[in-house]
Amino acid sequence: MRTSPNVIITGTPGVGKTVHCEQLAEETGLRHLSINHVAKERDCYETYDHELQTWVVDEDKLLDAIEDQVLQGGYLIDWHACDLFPKSWIDLVVVLRCPSTAVHYDRLASRGYNETKLQENLDAEIFGVLLDEAREAFDEELVVELNTGYNLGNMIELEVSIIPRDTGEGRPKPTPIRIVKSAGHIKDVCRPTNLAI
Repeated sequence: MRTSPNVIITGTPGVGKTVHCEQLAEETGLRHLSINHVAKERDCYETYDHELQTWVVDEDKLLDAIEDQVLQGGYLIDWHACDLFPKSWIDLVVVLRCPSTAVHYDRLASRGYNETKLQENLDAEIFGVLLDEAREAFDEELVVELNTGYNLGNMIELEVSIIPRDTGEGRPKPTPIRIVKSAGHIKDVCRPTNLAI
């Protein structure tokens, strides 16, 4: 049974997931697991979407490819979706949000996205599609939304304080946290009301 937490870091392409995971891995000792890299290395694709110019991932094959690793615990799972992962694998979901549409547009355009792919990702960010998916797939107390427009160091410090801790007694337990809305880095933290605030 795993004793180290698994944390999903999700958000639309261009919000800063990979940079965020790399920094958080340095601070926590958790390992960065890039789902994009796994999908490429283990050929976890169903087909190619020519309109969006991207590969469509075979979710079953992907889950089979990472199951043994993730069940050990201790991973920061970096991907643009979270609703395919079994609840029993995950202890915290961090949804990163881009501070402005203009910034997000520039980041996506710099990647060479075509207009259709660019607009689909901007719409997903504007309408909070990934946040909604996270809240539907996981218990609300496990979902945290962070605006990436603030100091990365401050965001990492905050996340380190809320990542479930290794208890040495089975699955990691969520750490009671204070709801922090100062400086606007957390737009919404859902925690049980019986926790000390």
